[in-house]
Amino acid sequence: MAPLRVVGILGSPRRGGNSEILLDRCLDAARVNGVGVEKIVLNTMKFAACQECPDITKDGRCKIKDGMQEIYPVIEQADAIVVASPVFFGSVSAQTKMMIDRFQCQWLGIYFFKTYKNLKKKKGVFLSVEGSDRQDFFDNAKAVVKNFFVTVGASYRYELLCSRVDGKGDIYKYPACIREAEEIGRNLTVRI
Repeated sequence: MAPLRVVGILGSPRRGGNSEILLDRCLDAARVNGVGVEKIVLNTMKFAACQECPDITKDGRCKIKDGMQEIYPVIEQADAIVVASPVFFGSVSAQTKMMIDRFQCQWLGIYFFKTYKNLKKKKGVFLSVEGSDRQDFFDNAKAVVKNFFVTVGASYRYELLCSRVDGKGDIYKYPACIREAEEIGRNLTVRI
């Protein structure tokens, strides 16, 4: 049996920040337990926002050839997807939303054209931080991530939502959040 594969998607523009610290702790815990791990840093990639192309292909594949073409197969082959994004303006970061929007063709292939099918069940994890303690902001972000997970065949399995985390490194003031990220990573070592 092939080893499990976990992909971590960093949606924060700030390297070494709170979202990345949580993501790295989660991925490291999975890796230590024998899981293959890959990390995607969206802010370092070159890809366009969804163009809502009028002449889309009907096979569930986006026709724009850019950095997203590297992401699609990694997501398809993953056993678990961990999305880490700070809350910006009451939802996920622009980088995260831009990547998620580029799965519109896949959504259409699944639900409208009936030409695309996710062949692999996956676990979905959402890690998020925000500077305030607005639950409605987390709810907005979760709704976007849940729609993404449904589209890529992932069940929304775990979440870690840490409030009042704003300045770079502030997550270290909340060791329980770091421990929970590690626990989630350990939980990803179990097959669905």
